[in-house]
Amino acid sequence: KLKLDEFQGGTFTISNLGMFGITEFTAIINAPQAAILAVGGGRAVINPDTMKPETVMTATLSFDRRFIDEALAAEFMSVYKTLMERPELLGTGFLPSIKPDRMAAQIQ
Repeated sequence: KLKLDEFQGGTFTISNLGMFGITEFTAIINAPQAAILAVGGGRAVINPDTMKPETVMTATLSFDRRFIDEALAAEFMSVYKTLMERPELLGTGFLPSIKPDRMAAQIQ
């Protein structure tokens, strides 16, 4: 079990309960942190397009609206999803190419 001083001073937490057989959960933010990513375990599903088994996982982001708005949280999850689906992009300099352009998406 973590002691109080072992998780103070952070800004972001990743909580993984997948190793305990939990497939999906919502984590509670440790104040004054900005966000926490809840990662569930993988589970097998049948892809309806290919009719082949695939492993999928669930990740849920809880965030403090005072620090992070919904658009930034959605952008983070979009990039996270891409990196989970294509781990070969990590450390190769392609991160700017998968990050959405928020300014271009705004309605003029």
